[in-house]
Amino acid sequence: MADSQTCACPDCNCEVDTDNAVMSDGQAYCCDACASGHPNGIKCKHEDCGCGQSA
Repeated sequence: MADSQTCACPDCNCEVDTDNAVMSDGQAYCCDACASGHPNGIKCKHEDCGCGQSA
């Protein structure tokens, strides 16, 4: 069974299943937007999450 943890994005509170996480620099993220630092204000893939909306 996979471990679950909070997304490594500083403003994201999404839970990440480590088997399905987007890995970047050894950290687990919930989506590509979080893993890449929200370039051009790209929002998190989870609609109820507000990370990436403000710069």
